[in-house]
Amino acid sequence: MLTRRTLLYTATALSLAPSVRAFATPPVAASDNGPILITIFLRGGMDSLGVVAPVDDRNYVADRPPEMRLLADGDKPALELGGAPAGLDFRLHPEMAAMHDLYKDKRIALVHASGLANGTRSHFGAQELIERGISNPDEVAHVGGGWMARWLGAIGKAKAPVFSATPGLPDSLAGHADTICALDLKGGMNLPGGKQAANVLKRLIGADGGLYDRAARDTLAGISLIDGHLREPDGKVAPYQPSGGAVYEETEIGRSLQSVARVIRMDLGIRAFAVDMGGWDTHENQPPRLALLVGQLSRALAAFHTDLHDRLGGIVLVVMSEFGRRLRSNKSNGTDHGHAGVTIVSAPGIAGGRMHGRWPGLSSERLDNAVDLAMTTDIRSIVAELMAGPLRTPQAVAAAFPDFTPSKVGLV
Repeated sequence: MLTRRTLLYTATALSLAPSVRAFATPPVAASDNGPILITIFLRGGMDSLGVVAPVDDRNYVADRPPEMRLLADGDKPALELGGAPAGLDFRLHPEMAAMHDLYKDKRIALVHASGLANGTRSHFGAQELIERGISNPDEVAHVGGGWMARWLGAIGKAKAPVFSATPGLPDSLAGHADTICALDLKGGMNLPGGKQAANVLKRLIGADGGLYDRAARDTLAGISLIDGHLREPDGKVAPYQPSGGAVYEETEIGRSLQSVARVIRMDLGIRAFAVDMGGWDTHENQPPRLALLVGQLSRALAAFHTDLHDRLGGIVLVVMSEFGRRLRSNKSNGTDHGHAGVTIVSAPGIAGGRMHGRWPGLSSERLDNAVDLAMTTDIRSIVAELMAGPLRTPQAVAAAFPDFTPSKVGLV
């Protein structure tokens, strides 16, 4: 039977524009200005050995054709990275010059050979494990929800809104209902049908305080909260003016990080943001595809850092992927699912301009299953160190990652 409450809940959720989804989001005090956590998930499995690699490693040279690896010379030599493990010439993809500048300025650090302890090569399995903050699928029922949701609960923000530049609620925020998802804010965050549709829903909401009534009311409040900051007095959505001459490209990651920056500048007290960037499953024709993706990511990160230059002292940003890819290329000029990858970190007070973690090597006996880069740093240790350091929430580590003992990474 379709009750009024069911109608309310369904109408509110489904009547949002395709780029906007909201989940029970009440306003929050703007005075809550604690450190902000942003995660960027590169979905598909980024080929870390095509992005950051030791160009002089004999195994790397022997096992990858020139078009699939980073090169020290030629028309587009890879960018030199200082602070790499002694004796190895680690370099960055030549299309990542903008991020290379951030690295040289010590705003960014890299943790190579990082990822899941579990060696699954399943996209969905690996993504769920990382976003749930666990290493075994059997733990899902035990821990409940995602690690970001548990972190928010542990710091007293279980009821506070978060913003996710994703198509839907990511697993990292599972269990945290107060989430607004929007891929692009250029069109505002109003309901299709505008004020008339919103007024109809408001009239349908009862005053008995039931679950669905509260959810519908909070959803409308959350949409109105952000939408009100987007619009000029005449009701039109104001164009965003990035600071410092920053330019966000019209790409998935460019639009998403611009939306995140815009919400941060609203000073609504939102402490957590999640961003997705797809397209990293490069089984075929990898060289041009990877070059395009890393260039877009690099320039978006640079634009974000330029735009929020005056806020970076309170922002922690982590870029991750579900796994890396195999050392050896396949017959389609691509790479197949691997194990460890590289994690990119930006945060105040970190040891930037350096590569962290233990490099396992690329000889067959040091590879995972003789084919994949071995994992030496659990990604949970990276995030836990950031929680205890620049996020100033050491009390939340155990809740975010239960039954896990972090290892020291050396970021802080």
